Amino acid sequence: MTTHGDPATHSGAPAVAARTGPPDAGEDLPATAAEGLPAALAGLRAAIGAARFPLTLPSAEPARRTAAGLTDQLDDYLLPRLARLDAPLLVVVGGSTGAGKSTLVNSLVQARVSAAGVLRPTTRSPVLVCNPADAAWFRQGDLLPGLTRTNEPSEHPGTLHLVTAPALPAGLAFLDAPDIDSVVDANRALAGQLLAAADLWLFVTTAARYADAVPWELLRSARARGAVIAMVLDRVPPEAVDEIAAHLSEMLAAQDLGAAPLFVLPETWVDGQGLLPDKVTAPLSAWFARLAADADARAAVVRQTLDGALAALQPTVEGLADAADEEVAAADALDERVRAAYRGAQRTVDQGLKDGRLLRGEVLARWQEFVGTGELFRTLEARIGRLRDRLIAAVTGRTAPAAELRDAIESQLVTLLRGVAAEAAENAYTGWKAHPAGAALLDPALAHSSDDLPERAERLVRDWQRGVLELVRVEGGDRRFVARTAAYAVNATGLAVMIAVFASTAFIPTGLEVATGAGTTVAAQAVLQAIFGDQAVRNLANTARADLLDRVGALLDQEAARYLARTAEARPAARPAPRCAGPRARWRPPATAAACPVPTGRSCRTPATGAVAGERAERAFPRGSPGTPGGACAPGGRD
Repeated sequence: MTTHGDPATHSGAPAVAARTGPPDAGEDLPATAAEGLPAALAGLRAAIGAARFPLTLPSAEPARRTAAGLTDQLDDYLLPRLARLDAPLLVVVGGSTGAGKSTLVNSLVQARVSAAGVLRPTTRSPVLVCNPADAAWFRQGDLLPGLTRTNEPSEHPGTLHLVTAPALPAGLAFLDAPDIDSVVDANRALAGQLLAAADLWLFVTTAARYADAVPWELLRSARARGAVIAMVLDRVPPEAVDEIAAHLSEMLAAQDLGAAPLFVLPETWVDGQGLLPDKVTAPLSAWFARLAADADARAAVVRQTLDGALAALQPTVEGLADAADEEVAAADALDERVRAAYRGAQRTVDQGLKDGRLLRGEVLARWQEFVGTGELFRTLEARIGRLRDRLIAAVTGRTAPAAELRDAIESQLVTLLRGVAAEAAENAYTGWKAHPAGAALLDPALAHSSDDLPERAERLVRDWQRGVLELVRVEGGDRRFVARTAAYAVNATGLAVMIAVFASTAFIPTGLEVATGAGTTVAAQAVLQAIFGDQAVRNLANTARADLLDRVGALLDQEAARYLARTAEARPAARPAPRCAGPRARWRPPATAAACPVPTGRSCRTPATGAVAGERAERAFPRGSPGTPGGACAPGGRD
């Protein structure tokens, strides 16, 4: 067995590390504020649970993983641990495939409680070993509530096999986790989840695997969370113990993990039960025995790990908030592309009503026929106009000019609406297709207007025409002429108002209208002004135009809603947490914060083991000073 230093004086006893943040990283809060921390974390848990990251953005998948991991840590560790600070200390034993974790756990508890062998992966479901006196706490399921407790080994990774071992001191429990680099995805995910629920990481690696990338990635993650770590370097050839241990120590120091105690276990044999020799595991067993026997030391470990986990919350939540902001910004950008497309369609309709383009073609021909032949004046003269129209239609088979004009107006408007709706749908589709988040939401049907748009457009125009007639009827209700000629005059007057809507101003003709209409619009204007008055005519036309535009806006909004409904479904339901807000509390350090809680006859190693939190994290989650088991020793052993 190789050791670094005299074991009589360098016993590797638990020690409390120095504060990792600046001296003024935060002030101790009163007990009432600290008591509110579980409620604040429960609120944070609810906010994160409500947050979604559904859009196809570069930040979405990392945010989903981060949110899931943070939810697990809150559920599995922070909330239950805060509820029971005096609960047994949980040591999660993690490491690479074949590192000998199960053999080491079995040897430390002096019983074959976890399967060990040459097949990989050996540990499929985690095994938790505790003293019989502590079994009730772990069985009730507050810690790691997502794992089903079993009394027998299971092949299912969603179970937690509970085993009691009288040789393990009360107040301490070991959890043998699956391999962190397992070929089974579920095992790797579970290993990470269990390590995040640890009060103390016992990280096991080997002389052949200690420089692998995966373990160091997790060690850096543990450092960032301020977790308490102890290292076991297993299966080291006796002749290379000093060289490999020195190299690993340098690597730990380079990653700001130099204060983590390092235990070196040389290559050796196992007995008939698969346990390591007692002399190999004795230094590590003694280290844990002293930790289990000292309540203050256990409390210091728990507090440092909690303090580090809380300090890590702020930057993590900030990252989630940034990702949620990106989701909202992307959804807003997609919505704006849709609204811009349909605003353009609305402007096209508005411009079409102003520039006289709707007076061309069939509408102009029917209007010329209706006015130029004197039909308008005859229908306004007497009640016999309706009878005349019926007789002409019966003899000639031709629709009355008024009906033809009304149909022409409807057809012209419907054609315009179908055109602008189709163009808006195409523009919105193109806009979304150019955005990575929008492309994932697209359906080919969105590239065109709705199938029932023609029917809805026709219904819109007919409803608008009826509205114009009702407007004329109401406005002319006290006009003697309209009252005398009754409903037939209202129909003719209403058609004239509809034509007025299509002019650039209230019935002032454009050059094209004058050239092609032979001044008939001016004649109609004179009739309308004689009935209603000049200002009333303008008001009628403006009111009818505004009513038409409102109806068109509602129709286009319905078309745009096909897109907006998709972003509404994808829009994040809630922001993870208010910016720079969160549980701001830490624990007052024990009186022994700067000294070893267990007398060891040596000075404590106090370099920081946790990462310094960012400035924003320090403001919202100030770090405390409780420490970690310190003191490095390199007693021997193997798996």
